[in-house]
Amino acid sequence: MTSEVIEAALKAADLAYEQPRPGAFLVTLPGQHKLATMTWLVVGDQALNIEAFFCRKPDENHADFYRWLLAKNGSMYGVHFALDEIGDVYLVGRIPLSAVDDAEIDRLLGCVLTYADESFDRALELGFATSIRKEWAWRVKRGESLANLQAFARFADPDRH
Repeated sequence: MTSEVIEAALKAADLAYEQPRPGAFLVTLPGQHKLATMTWLVVGDQALNIEAFFCRKPDENHADFYRWLLAKNGSMYGVHFALDEIGDVYLVGRIPLSAVDDAEIDRLLGCVLTYADESFDRALELGFATSIRKEWAWRVKRGESLANLQAFARFADPDRH
């Protein structure tokens, strides 16, 4: 029953998804800052588990990066930021199967998309600023497009300093 509700909700929202095994849905949530957030919805015995990769382990500024994530967790619905064993960051959540309906699936996926997309640029700024500056300089040197780095121009572009 729960799988059918999830599938119907995904189709109603016109979201791309795969179902690699019964009860497991891999949903593609298209964003603007984080271009795609791959999100698992997995039906368990007692609960629906939600998991989406957010970003890899930060290169630098770890204390500020993790403090920022923890502060965000306090105001989030349905999912929260968590780390895996190597420090990569995910959005994870769990709701009882009795709470699964079309509206809740829509709400949860909306939360995942909102938190991933709206938080992505700040997370990259906090945890990957040096890499972004190097990428900016490399692209300028080679005459490559800076289009997808424009969100970071205020700290990556030496001409703005």
